[in-house]
Amino acid sequence: MAAKKVKSSFNLRQKVTEIVFSGRGFPIFLSFAVLAVLFVLFRMKNVEIDYKITKVNKDIEKVALDNKELKAKKAKMLSSEKLRKLASIHNLDQPKQEQIIVIP
Repeated sequence: MAAKKVKSSFNLRQKVTEIVFSGRGFPIFLSFAVLAVLFVLFRMKNVEIDYKITKVNKDIEKVALDNKELKAKKAKMLSSEKLRKLASIHNLDQPKQEQIIVIP
């Protein structure tokens, strides 16, 4: 009885081998193998691109935060109180009306 099971599994293996490597079966098997490899490659590329997008988005957020900090620093440096202190330190007077130039 055990010999029959071994013989039938060997027979099944032989049939599968014959089908896969036959003139009709091999192109189908090869097509599925190529499609499986392409699917894996495209999926890996997709994951790689997602990582790059995430990194770029984090860099954009960091630059935006730096920009906000620099704008706040600029506003603090250009505050009227700070400018008045600097003017008094360097012995500067208030400008007259004709000395003021408005830059749009």
